[in-house]
Amino acid sequence: MRNILFVISGPSGVGKGTMVERLSRCEELIFSISCTTRAPREGEIDGVHYFFLSEEEFKRRAEAGEFLEYDNHFGNYYGTLRSFIEEKLQKSSVVLDLDVVGALNVKRSYPQAVLVMLLPPDKEALKQRLIHRHSETAGQIENRLARVDYELSLKDRFDYTIVNDKVEVAEEQLREIFEKEKNRAEGDIS
Repeated sequence: MRNILFVISGPSGVGKGTMVERLSRCEELIFSISCTTRAPREGEIDGVHYFFLSEEEFKRRAEAGEFLEYDNHFGNYYGTLRSFIEEKLQKSSVVLDLDVVGALNVKRSYPQAVLVMLLPPDKEALKQRLIHRHSETAGQIENRLARVDYELSLKDRFDYTIVNDKVEVAEEQLREIFEKEKNRAEGDIS
């Protein structure tokens, strides 16, 4: 079996974090820690949840080519350190939870990455999930929903898509994809 860079993506509220958490309970993999310029939320620990950087430090690292991918979301930078991924892949498979643009940027930088897009059953279900997680204002929810059509239009650029309607079913499909990809021989494109 080989170590893979496994990227779980999709629109905000589709369940990326839930799927990553469920997958990592039973699989031998490392969750990638991203960098961000946003302030830590209550209970978040530097080096555990994110690497919290100043905007100046983040931009310096970006200019130096240290990120596998990075982007600005709603006023804050987020990125994945190339060195972190390369180091962790020596020991284990690595899973990333990224937005759609970030996932596609990873694929450009690291073509052997396996991209899975989680899809909502429909836009109304997605809106309800965003509302019920109580972490954004109504305006922030509308901003996130405004990106959904664009993000979903990119689904054909992903290796796999899974409709996250029932968590247990989506989780089983994700595990099957993960096992298939880990067991695929290097260079096998079937």
